[in-house]
Amino acid sequence: MEKRILGNNLEVSALGLGCMGFTQSYPPFSDKNEAIKTIRKAVELGVTFFDTAEVYSMFKNEELVGEALQPFGNDVVIATKFGYNMPDIHFEGNARPVELSSRPETIRMAIEGSLRRLRRECIDLYYQHRVDPNVPVEEVAETMSALIKEGKVLHWGLSEASPTTIRRAHQVCPVTAVQSEYSLWYRNPEKELLPALEELGIGFVPFSPLGKAILTGRFNANTTFDSSDFRATIPRFQKENLQHNAEIIDYVNQLATEKGTTPARIALAWLLAQKPWIVPIPGTKREERIKENIGAANITFQAEELSEIRQRLDDIQIVGGRYPEEQERLTGL
Repeated sequence: MEKRILGNNLEVSALGLGCMGFTQSYPPFSDKNEAIKTIRKAVELGVTFFDTAEVYSMFKNEELVGEALQPFGNDVVIATKFGYNMPDIHFEGNARPVELSSRPETIRMAIEGSLRRLRRECIDLYYQHRVDPNVPVEEVAETMSALIKEGKVLHWGLSEASPTTIRRAHQVCPVTAVQSEYSLWYRNPEKELLPALEELGIGFVPFSPLGKAILTGRFNANTTFDSSDFRATIPRFQKENLQHNAEIIDYVNQLATEKGTTPARIALAWLLAQKPWIVPIPGTKREERIKENIGAANITFQAEELSEIRQRLDDIQIVGGRYPEEQERLTGL
C-alpha cells in the first residue's frame, strides 16, 4: 500500500486500522485469538498504522493491540491516547469514576501504563483524547515536549480539538496529527479545521471514515440497532433521522455502482482524494472488510467527478447529532 506522511515526517500506510471495535461499542466482539489473527493479517496486507486508546474497554484494547503487534516491532506505527483519570482496575473496591484529566501527573501515569500494555519502548503517536478545559493546552504541550525529549513519545497529536486550541498547542510543541470525525456524511472539518491543518503542516486522521458503517452498504432507512450497539444512542441513527439520512446511503451506493466497486471503497477513496496528508482509520473486526477497505487506495477520482460529488453532497442535509448530547459537549468542534 502507498505511504503517506503525517506532520513532522511520520510515515504510515495510506489507510490505518481503528482497533476500538475489537473490544468496545460494536458487539459481538471477536475471540481474543481471532482478533489477534485479524490485526496481524492487516499488517500482512500492508497496513502499518494502528489506533487504540487506554480508555477503550478500560485498558483491554491496548493490551490486545500490544500483543497482536509485538512481533512487528518498529515496522508498525501505534497511536494511542491519554486524557482521562483512569481508575486502577486492579485495585479491588476502587470505584473512582473515569473523568477528563490532562494534568502532567495524570499523563505521566497514563504513558507508563500504555507503554507496558503496548509492549513498546516509546509511543509512536500520542493523542490527547479530549481537550481538558481545566488544564491549559500549553501545559499539555509542555508535558509532551518533555516526554519526547525523554524518548517516551515520538510524535503527539490532539483529538476533537478546535483550530484555536491546535494553534496554541503547536506553538509550544509541534503537533504531528489531529484526529476527528470526517466522512461523506460528516464534513464539518472542511470549514475551519482542514485549512488550519494545511497552514500548519499537520496531518489529519479521520476516524469513523465510513460513518460508523452507514457508508458501507450494510444498512438502509429501516435498519434498527440493538441497545448494546453504541449507534443506538446516536441521534443521526435513530429511526426518523435515519430514514431522512438514507439519502446519503443511496447516493454512495449509486457512486459505487457507477465505479464498479463497493460503497466502503467509494467513501474511503473520496477521503484520500481530499488531501495527501489525510489518513483514514476505518475500524473493522473482519479480515474480508480489511481487504475491501485497503482496495480504496487503488480508486481514483477525476477533478470533475470530485466537483460533481461535492455539489451533490451540498444538497443532502444530514439530521441528528453525531454523539449523544452529553458526549457532544466534550468535543472542541
